[in-house]
Amino acid sequence: MSAMTTRPRAISRPITFLAGAMAIPLVALTVAACGGGGSAATAATPKTSSGASAIVGVSKSSLGSILVNSNGRTLYLFKADVGTQSACTDACVTKWPPLLATGKPTAGTGLAASKLATITRSDGTRQITYNGHPLYLFVKDQKPGDVKGQGVIAFGAGSFALSPSGDEISGTPTPGY
Repeated sequence: MSAMTTRPRAISRPITFLAGAMAIPLVALTVAACGGGGSAATAATPKTSSGASAIVGVSKSSLGSILVNSNGRTLYLFKADVGTQSACTDACVTKWPPLLATGKPTAGTGLAASKLATITRSDGTRQITYNGHPLYLFVKDQKPGDVKGQGVIAFGAGSFALSPSGDEISGTPTPGY
């Protein structure tokens, strides 16, 4: 009888272990699907006055009100740009991806749609501009509210966030990365 008692225990342990092991990925998947409660999941995407999603919007940050893309990430100007001509190419684009347009860009609430336009880059893509400034993201900004590119000097000039009026937000320049 002791052999019978041992056998069911041996069978139930692997089944219990497997059931427990399967629960961990299911819980992780559920948390990921719900956004995990992180701040990025709660950040609102920019909207137009009619409630439609906007490509460029305004958000509050540690710098004050700034321009952001449709995912709430900070947009920057590059001081080496001349007028509406982008000076950020090659290696620069890997650190400072341009905000590109596939259709007509839309301005969020608090922005002047008349200041939003596009330019054609040297590679033929269309980059969004605001108040005459080509707009860029910064690769080290990983979530809405990050402003790690503010004042960074690289590729021959500094990069700065923009205010809703389309002007540079001043900050202390930070050399390199």
